[in-house]
Amino acid sequence: MIAAPDRTPLTRDFFDRPVLEVAPDLLGRVLVRTTPDGPIELRLTEVEAYDGPNDPGSHAYRGRTPRNDVMFGPPGYVYVYFTYGMWHCMNLVCGPEGRASGVLLRAGEITEGAEVARKRRLSARHDRELAKGPARLATALGVDRSLDGTDACASEGSPLGLLHGTPATSDQVLNGPRTGVAGDGGVHPWRFWITGDPTVSPYRAHTPRRRRT
Repeated sequence: MIAAPDRTPLTRDFFDRPVLEVAPDLLGRVLVRTTPDGPIELRLTEVEAYDGPNDPGSHAYRGRTPRNDVMFGPPGYVYVYFTYGMWHCMNLVCGPEGRASGVLLRAGEITEGAEVARKRRLSARHDRELAKGPARLATALGVDRSLDGTDACASEGSPLGLLHGTPATSDQVLNGPRTGVAGDGGVHPWRFWITGDPTVSPYRAHTPRRRRT
């Protein structure tokens, strides 16, 4: 008999560690999104680490700006950015405060509230595609810039939170180059995923894209 996922909330101490420790440890954890239409729960299956001043691929590589301000704050907060004039992407800030590192949530399995997510992801052919990719994940969960700066470790009342879940074992976790990252930041093997999971997004090397007008 398979044990039910542990529903103990993750504390701030979990995130107050180096980003390359936190990122693979997030796999198998459960993200809880509370919405007016009902709760959605997602088991994380793919993430990417971004290491601030040591990482040319990070939004915080060149310092603090109004856009990336949350990344410099306490660990356990949510950093949401808007990209290509079309999509939102969601990150979890890692410690220590002032270090500006974070983990991009790339993909997951909707384990509760799929009926709510389907209404936001009408193009998904199967439930395994509802959150297969960072923009799809944010869309399925109804995440946008209004949630930037949300405390995912708040004891109650937060629209986003993390549960212990069933963490992936080391033999289940693979890592490789980050998807779609250009230049020096693209060489880091800081994408982590659960091997064989059908919700993991396909790897794509960076290709220049035009911003929509």
